[in-house]
Amino acid sequence: MAHVKTEHQDPNVYFVPHDSKWPLFASVALFVTMLGLASWFNEASWGRTTFFVGIAGLALILFKWFADVVLESVSGYYNKQVDVSFRMGMVWFIFSEIMFFAAFFGALFYARTLALPWLGGEGSGAMTNAVLWDGYSAAWPTAGPGGVGGVFQTIPAWGLPLINTLILLASGVTITIAHHALRAAHRTRLLVFLGATIALGCVFLFFQIEEYVHAYRDLNLTLGSGIYGSTFFMLTGFHGAHVTLGTIMLIVIWLRCFRGHFTSENHFAFEAVAWYWHFVDVVWLILFLFVYVV
Repeated sequence: MAHVKTEHQDPNVYFVPHDSKWPLFASVALFVTMLGLASWFNEASWGRTTFFVGIAGLALILFKWFADVVLESVSGYYNKQVDVSFRMGMVWFIFSEIMFFAAFFGALFYARTLALPWLGGEGSGAMTNAVLWDGYSAAWPTAGPGGVGGVFQTIPAWGLPLINTLILLASGVTITIAHHALRAAHRTRLLVFLGATIALGCVFLFFQIEEYVHAYRDLNLTLGSGIYGSTFFMLTGFHGAHVTLGTIMLIVIWLRCFRGHFTSENHFAFEAVAWYWHFVDVVWLILFLFVYVV
């Protein structure tokens, strides 16, 4: 099933790649991207073009960079020590992502549980309510006491959000089956269930876009709809970005599985993407509960 070479592996030597030009090129591309984005936000005529040039350059650089990493892997340069360091790196990366989402969930918690009652006059916020926001009713969801963004409607939890929840739960099952197939060296089953995971990720993103279009067009629910709109789109939007990244990663792993890059014992790249996908699933379950249901 696999074509991984092992003759370069030495259990006593930690592989260190030679000098690479990709970090320098990636830094330049990131600078161009951020320069273009800042200029675009400040309505410079060349900002938008510069931003997309930077994005295209960064995508090309990352493609070439990861191609080098894949070549090193299939050439047998990575031993157990390298594998352990990769696992530690992925664990810390996912931990950083957990902290990223924890910040936004923390903002949601603060707004709903602390700030909203104060503005409504509870506790020490009585004067705030009486002087600044007289008559404001502290009820969630809200655009805030200033009515920022106007009147809006929320998206019912038991429609598309529930469907997307079931889709992601199903994708967690399919990628687990694919993992077991890889460990058992069942190539066809691996490709089928990994492909099913990719398809489910794409369907999730399609429904997410449908939901956003409906929110903007029919419900007047936008990023500018006060504190509710801000927290709703920041949480769901960043989660959608992570699903997009995860789907791209799954496609790359499917191609590598098709090329036979992994064995039943040596397939950390697959495991890393599976960890990431399960992380995305768990975040969505928390998001579904505290953004849509409660």
